[in-house]
Amino acid sequence: MQQADDFLDECEALHGLVARLSDADFEQETLFKRWTISNILRHLHVWNIAADLSLTDEAGFTAMLRGLMGGARGIRFTEAEAAYLGGLSGQALLSAWIARARETAAHFASADPKARLKWVGPDMSARSSISARLMETWAHGQAVYDVLGQDRVNCDAIGNIVRLGVNTFGWTYKNRRMEVPAAMPYVRLTAPSGVIWDYGEESSDERIEGAAAEFCQVVTQCRNIADTQLRVTGETAREWMAMAQCFAGPPNDPPAPGRRHKSV
Repeated sequence: MQQADDFLDECEALHGLVARLSDADFEQETLFKRWTISNILRHLHVWNIAADLSLTDEAGFTAMLRGLMGGARGIRFTEAEAAYLGGLSGQALLSAWIARARETAAHFASADPKARLKWVGPDMSARSSISARLMETWAHGQAVYDVLGQDRVNCDAIGNIVRLGVNTFGWTYKNRRMEVPAAMPYVRLTAPSGVIWDYGEESSDERIEGAAAEFCQVVTQCRNIADTQLRVTGETAREWMAMAQCFAGPPNDPPAPGRRHKSV
């Protein structure tokens, strides 16, 4: 699966970004819920392990999930993830995370894309599972790029995240117990390569246009729509972009305008 290679590429890019940090540097707070870089890497590592087990050892996945969720009762989930990993942090955490990410990518690369895998919520295909890991790595990685004051260089592999964003249009509404609009706004985006990606029926009344990377930032809630140059036309388009959520879990609101940005 190409998505497995895309996931690994994103992991390697993030690894390269933080490879020279000191152990103390990993405790810098980011603008994502005040999570530290270690918090972010632990979160990615734990759920990469879970995804890998869901593919290779379903019983092991079930046992892991039971232990992790049980351990999270009464404490913050970041603390439960830290406890699961024995408090792993800094360079030791970085080494463990990238090693498991490489193993996970290799396992998914040879998997049947249509294989059904257990997950926290509904079962999903192997292709969807590794695409979700790519999305999470890209989204949480943005907070690390931001706190370190670095611009990330995207490639057209973010098309996987664009598709997740488009495919979760209806789910974003259902997740908030809202009626799903009859039609999704027309989406026309420019890929990093300059290629145009478009989705939905072309319309002059309901449309979203601009850079694919900024669309990804909005649907992953790395940025508020007001902090992008996306052109949004129509009531439904504005409503969707104000609450878009391409990741699982209860409804989350995007950051307030100006809240998440690159450090200067």
